[in-house]
Amino acid sequence: MEKREKLYSSLLLLGALLVAVAAVFVFGWLSEEMLEGDTQRVDMFVRTSVHQHATPGLTRLMEAFSFLGSVGTITFLCLVILAALLYLRRRRMAALLGITMIGMVVLDEALKLSFHRPRPEAFFGPTPSSYSFPSGHAFGALCFYGVLAAILAPRVRGRIAKWAIWSAAVLLIAMIGFSRIYLGVHYPSDVVAGYAAGAVWVAAIGFLDRFLGVRRQQPTLERE
Repeated sequence: MEKREKLYSSLLLLGALLVAVAAVFVFGWLSEEMLEGDTQRVDMFVRTSVHQHATPGLTRLMEAFSFLGSVGTITFLCLVILAALLYLRRRRMAALLGITMIGMVVLDEALKLSFHRPRPEAFFGPTPSSYSFPSGHAFGALCFYGVLAAILAPRVRGRIAKWAIWSAAVLLIAMIGFSRIYLGVHYPSDVVAGYAAGAVWVAAIGFLDRFLGVRRQQPTLERE
């Protein structure tokens, strides 16, 4: 049983590494293409195609998803979960979540200032004043809801429950990103870049946690 768990953990880490490497290449490629203006044609085509299917009901739904990925909503939920984790004495989990989200905010702002991509004109409501690349909603949603799923899934019984948690997280992350395209406040390439940046950052935090966990176990093994 222990060998099976170690094998599963190793395969999970290998999969995360492959995803992180792929995400680095995707972000680098998108950044270069965006700076050269080569994403503009696809961005405009997707924006126009999505906007053609806009309806009042769908707009309200997309605004709701966008709200779930907003800074205020994620900050509030993050503080509630951090308080719960600290109350339950899950300090390691609380630290991982806190570091992930603080780092995400710093990286998102640094990347936006580095690329200086102007926002597209919003389809609904005012156009945000911040820069567009990468999407902070996509970046933050992947980091927060992805880590939240990683915390909850191992603590429920049954594969169906685990798959339900991960499926809900993936669906929510995808819809938050799509809502930003639908509302017109981001180009599609911004959203993809946000996901790529989030994947790299979450993988980095995961590997750091794994490395520190192994280091903490070494003194115990040496004493034995």
